[in-house]
Amino acid sequence: MKQRVPRLLPWLDQRQPDVVCLQETKLSDDAFRDLLGDELAARGYEAALAGEPRWNGVAILSKVGLEDVVTGVAGAPGFPHPEARAVAATCAGVRIHSLYVPNGRTPGSDHYQYKLAWLAALRDVVAGGPEATMLCGDMNIAPTDADVFDPAAYEGHTHVTKPERAALAALTDLGLRDVIRDRWPSERVFTYWDYRAGMFHQDLGMRIDLVLASAPVAGRVAAAWVDRHARKGTGPSDHAPVIVDLDEAPDGDIGPVVPPPSAPRARKGRVTLPQSK
Repeated sequence: MKQRVPRLLPWLDQRQPDVVCLQETKLSDDAFRDLLGDELAARGYEAALAGEPRWNGVAILSKVGLEDVVTGVAGAPGFPHPEARAVAATCAGVRIHSLYVPNGRTPGSDHYQYKLAWLAALRDVVAGGPEATMLCGDMNIAPTDADVFDPAAYEGHTHVTKPERAALAALTDLGLRDVIRDRWPSERVFTYWDYRAGMFHQDLGMRIDLVLASAPVAGRVAAAWVDRHARKGTGPSDHAPVIVDLDEAPDGDIGPVVPPPSAPRARKGRVTLPQSK
């Protein structure tokens, strides 16, 4: 978060979101407030925080109220201790979860098993209601092969394995809708591009930042898109914001690939992930 303040504040001013879910803040709650409390208050935001120094950390910023704030996921394991990966609050009648799902690191590893157990605990929490719910955040899972630039490049890596996708499907089986994919069922849509090897400029990415909404909320979606422009420029995150408008769409339904990729898509089989080299 310390590095992203010069990007976050202008983005808030430009897009004027009512609710913002942040992941990987890497700050204690006190440090977050010291860094951003005044700036957020001046813009009309309250903040619900679940942070820890140096690692993880999530937040919800809201202009429309924060009620019944809960940090963590009941019943979730730690690694070995509980990590700051979830915060939930009710904002204008919608239960919103800001989530930073464990990465999993290597299939079959202890951290991978931790990821699956954490997701199972999250499912139990979401199954308990309420009816109007949104899960927002870095899920560290690409739902299908269509959500990565080349499935062959990800063989042997996390984010695409059958158990991870099954754990994600267990959430959507509760009646949650993947609102970006609902709106753009066949388009090339990514939210994350590795910093290395010019992945962003070649549009070699993944869609791992999701918004899952229950039927009463999904039925209100007026626009759903990826703010790819926020990934450009100086000092960006390696993730682009996902924007969902309920009831009204002040920016219009801009679309998931704005502006267009800086370079044409590479042919399948030509690209190796940077971490594989």
